[in-house]
Amino acid sequence: MNKLFFGVLLCTFLLFSCEQQNSEFSERVKVSLRNVGHELLLSQKDTTSLVLPVTKIQKEKYKLSFQKGLQIEPSQLVSLINKNFKKSELPQNYLVEVSNCVNKEIAYSFEMIFDEEKSIIPCKGRNLPNSCYVITVHFVSEKGGNNYIIYLLVSLLFSGAVFMGIFYTKSNTREPVSKESDEQKLGSFLFYPEQNKLVKQAVEIPLSKKECELLAIFIERPNQIIKREELTKKVWEDNGVFVGRSLDTYISKIRKKIKDDTSIRLTNVHGVGYKLEVD
Repeated sequence: MNKLFFGVLLCTFLLFSCEQQNSEFSERVKVSLRNVGHELLLSQKDTTSLVLPVTKIQKEKYKLSFQKGLQIEPSQLVSLINKNFKKSELPQNYLVEVSNCVNKEIAYSFEMIFDEEKSIIPCKGRNLPNSCYVITVHFVSEKGGNNYIIYLLVSLLFSGAVFMGIFYTKSNTREPVSKESDEQKLGSFLFYPEQNKLVKQAVEIPLSKKECELLAIFIERPNQIIKREELTKKVWEDNGVFVGRSLDTYISKIRKKIKDDTSIRLTNVHGVGYKLEVD
């Protein structure tokens, strides 16, 4: 679950970073194009009319428009866009179209490619007459666009890898086997102190907590006399009040549970204590 959570968190972070990067790129384009419009108007001594808000009309396409008509000199437009885009560190691969607001026809266009020798910039010397124009810029490879796809693919691949790793781990993880290291042999019985039980020929014999504690003491010291005082101290003193013949009662219960095996006996040493006799 930790791996899955980490994978989801990383994917979310990557997607958020990509979206943020695209948003920042779009804002840089808008500021840069607005400055292009501002400089075009200033070159014609127009300090009063407005450059209208730059809008993103498609994923990689932006529109620059003006409040009033203006005259456009192609060479100046090419220079201004190139200068401002480089200043804003925008991509150098883009297509520019100047269309007439009235008839929607393309009045001028050029293509700028990172390799300037392959750029197409026609008719630099033919000025466009004063009219209403809209300038659109279409980035051939928008900065951040390809990176977004790459980030998305990487995040999806990473999520898939995390999911497959978790699935593979689960499918190859067996159910934990019961702990066998705590078993102790007692005649024909197997004693499991951690699980409070005796097992004989796959038949489980449940033990109470006190029975289990007493039997564990006897098994640690087989064929030795263990005084009553020691047994009561270890099993009862720290767990509550010892009442009368509780020890004898529990010894009797243990004897009944191991009676089927004649090789082990829990005997009473009169006036002293008990002993687990093992043949």
